[in-house]
Order: sequence, then C-alpha cells, then structure tokens
Amino acid sequence: MTLTLLLDLDDTLLTTRIDSFIAAYLNLLGKFLSQQISIEAEAIIHHLLAATEQMIRNDRPDRTLEETFDDAFYPALGIPRTDLQETIDRFYSELFPSLKALTTPRPEAIQLVEQAFRRGFQVVVATNPLFPRTAIVQRLEWAGLSPGRCPFELITSYENFHYTKPNPAFYAEILAQLGWPDQPAVMVGNHPDADIQPALSAGIATFWISSDFPGDKNQTIKTASGSLIDLIRWLDQVELQDLQPNFSSPSSVTASLQAAPAGLPALINRIPVSLRGERPAPEEWSLVEILCHLRDVEREVHLPRLEKILREDNPFLPNIDSDIWAVERGYRSSNPTRAFQEFVQARKETLSRIHALPASAWDRPSRHAIFGPTRLDELMSFAADHDRIHLRQVKQIERSFTEGIKQAKTRALRSA
Repeated sequence: MTLTLLLDLDDTLLTTRIDSFIAAYLNLLGKFLSQQISIEAEAIIHHLLAATEQMIRNDRPDRTLEETFDDAFYPALGIPRTDLQETIDRFYSELFPSLKALTTPRPEAIQLVEQAFRRGFQVVVATNPLFPRTAIVQRLEWAGLSPGRCPFELITSYENFHYTKPNPAFYAEILAQLGWPDQPAVMVGNHPDADIQPALSAGIATFWISSDFPGDKNQTIKTASGSLIDLIRWLDQVELQDLQPNFSSPSSVTASLQAAPAGLPALINRIPVSLRGERPAPEEWSLVEILCHLRDVEREVHLPRLEKILREDNPFLPNIDSDIWAVERGYRSSNPTRAFQEFVQARKETLSRIHALPASAWDRPSRHAIFGPTRLDELMSFAADHDRIHLRQVKQIERSFTEGIKQAKTRALRSA
C-alpha cells in the first residue's frame, strides 16, 4: 500500500516567514508595476490585495483562481492583461528571484522528500495556490527541491486550481486532480488554521509541523504533530491503512462534491480530443460516456432527491438504473465538452442548495427502495462516492491511452 503525501511549502519545506515575505513581495511588485504604468504603487498593492481576496472567496468549480484574479485586478487598473503580461513575466524572471534572500532551505525537508520518493509515495506540493506557477517553482528551487529533479505528482498554483486555503475543497480538489486515488493520504503543514483544520474537515489525515505554534495555543486540534524529522519517524510507525481518508462528515461530503467538477478538467485535458469518444476496452465506458452519465445522474438523481428530501417529510425514493442510459441515450455520439459543461452547471445547482442548508437538514430522513431508511447526509455521501468512482475511471482511461501511446512510440523507434 502506498501513500499520497501532501506537503505545504512555505514554513514547512522552506523557511519563509510568509507574512514578511508577502509584504516584501507586494512592495517589490507594486513599485515595479508603478514604474511601467504610471499608477501609484500603493494603489496597485490595494488592487493586488483586493484581487487576492476574491481568489480566497472563490467557491465556483468552473472558475480557476487565475481567471478570478484577472477579472478583479486588470479592470481595476484599467489595463488589459495582454498589455501587462510581458511586464509581469519580466518581474518574475528578473526581480522575484531577489526574494530568495528572505528564505532559508531546510535540509530535513530535502531528506523527507527524498525518502518519500524512495518509498514510492505520491508527493504533492500543496501550497496555497495564490501565486503563479513560476513563483512556486522558484521557491521550490530555493528549498533545494527543484521540480526538474523531484518528480512531484502535482504542484498547486493559481493557473490550475479553483479553491484556496483554508477552504476544505482545496484539499479535496488535490485528490480529484489526481484521479481520486483509493489509498491513504496525509496533509503535512505548519499552520493549524490553513493547513491542518481544513484538511481534517475534508476528511484527510494530517501531521502538524508545530514548531511555529508552541505551547497550549492550539491543543484543540487532534492530530499527530512534531518536526519534519518526527514526521519521518511517524511514517515508519503509523499503519498506513489508518490514514485512509474518511469522507462521511457533511464538511467532507461538501468539499468532495465541490472538488469533482473542479478537478475533472485536469484529467480530461490529458486525454487527446480524438480519443475522448473511444473506449479503452469494449466493456468499459469512454470519457464522453462518463461525462454524460455524471451529468444525467446529477440532473435526474442527486438533485431531485435532495430537493424531495428538503421538501417532504421522510419521502420514498425509488431506485433508478442509470447505467442503461449510456446505450439508451446514445452517449457515445455526444459532445464531451458540452456534457462536461452541463454536468458542472447541474452540480452548481446542487451545491447552491447544500451551501444554504442548516446543520440540522443533514439529518432529514427518507426511505430508499434499496438502502431502506436513510438520511440526507448518507445520500449525499453516496453522491460523492459516485464522483470518486468515475474520476478513477477517467484516470484509468488516461493511463490506458498514455501507455498505448508510449508503446506505439517504442515500436516505431525499434522499427526505424
């Protein structure tokens, strides 16, 4: 059994003192841009902070953080992004590297990551995705953990993520983008409110690098804790099956339901357009069939059941055989892009209702034709499980076609 290891970056893998670092970063960027566009640095910093706040607040699975930032920042400046892109690129290539002096690498972090790779762990850099990828890659290089040398499975950044810390959906989106691996996972971070508590709310085990928060300050958090060296020892002692995610609480169910539509594009985009209607094997569904299935189950099963339970007292819920729809409705001839967009729209309707629920509503009862007496929390948990099953299918399709392409290239090279 392997492990998905989620690692915070700043003040976990790299000593950054993030508050001081952010202040220096904003001042540097504000002054640089003010010299290029004749707007006061203070005004630019104000707009940067306001756009960042919009990213933190974003709860839409169909808007990346980059899109959210762009829609807030550039109109506030009155300048199109295209007119500033070259200037911003120059900032990150020429000035951002000077901030390295404010950081210190941690040898024990390098040791941890190297051990994780030797053990076959799936390693994710789970940093708050408020920065563009170039800024995150540079900080990893300052930490001695260059992505060119370290085969990280995923690095979170504002280009490819929809949620930020401390939203529990951020942690669920990581697993979704990985194809929701059915294996243990643990989040490692230094901040109790940004790293530990929201990961626990998402149903993911945690290890708290607690040196920055000594004493009794955060004793309410029930998690393993210690230094990075302690983490290595802990991984030697813990039973990995005890780190299997638990997606049964309302908070973890909600995070999971938010994560599926946000994480799917990362998987879809790795499957060639020409192969999205192809089945990897005769008895298995193609990508477009999976997307159509997710859409129709959301529209005709999950959302109607949710509304019925909220509207009626202990309603009866008939069983629906949705698997036969793939053939009956001719899913293979559908447009995968449109099917995905329609699934996202349906899921947004479900989420809008869930976000408005009082805590007591999760206990509302119903009677299912197969499951018998059940409650809303259990049915929504089943919906999240349904997402995970099909994201794993999509991941398997990606692997099948990727392996097929590799084999074809190998045969071509041998015959050349």
